[in-house]
Amino acid sequence: MTFSGFSFGFWRVMQILTLIPIVGMMAWFVDYYTDRNLLTPREQLILFIVATLAAAWAIGTLFLYSRAKHSGAFVAFVDLLFVGAFIGAVYEARAISNADCSRFERSNYSVGLGALGSVAGTYPRLRTNRQCAMLKASWAFGIMNCIFFFLTFLLALMVKRHYDKRDKVVVKRHSSRHSHRSPRRSHHSSRRSSHYV
Repeated sequence: MTFSGFSFGFWRVMQILTLIPIVGMMAWFVDYYTDRNLLTPREQLILFIVATLAAAWAIGTLFLYSRAKHSGAFVAFVDLLFVGAFIGAVYEARAISNADCSRFERSNYSVGLGALGSVAGTYPRLRTNRQCAMLKASWAFGIMNCIFFFLTFLLALMVKRHYDKRDKVVVKRHSSRHSHRSPRRSHHSSRRSSHYV
């Protein structure tokens, strides 16, 4: 396997590892709104659809790599389409980028010390809004996949170029062997004709 082929496989795995969490978190939101007979917000639905299709494509081309490497131009084209799709999905969900999903709150505590009385005070506690954190994580993974799919687009073109060169070498070798055989046949045929005369 060439360096570009190995790199292509590595980034495909990275795509799958970051797409599965998006699909899972966005599926939770789709289910949440469906259970309440509400329409899923457009930005969440777009990110869910794009991530699901991208995950299926990434898994398919990773496991069928031996076939996909010979159609590198098509793989590169589809990867470039996913770059555009993720840019659109991330742009639609851009409002979550300014959200503050975690904040520190002061909580009271009291410790009884028996005959000595008790000690009371406050301590900071981190409180996280789970839905906000899931949306922000999905948005961040979407940005990462814009970059990852652009990388696999370039690598697929490199793999295609490598196999095109290899196929040209095979054709040249095959044609040179064929040209060596043809003079021998003509020599044999002239010999036979002179033998019969």
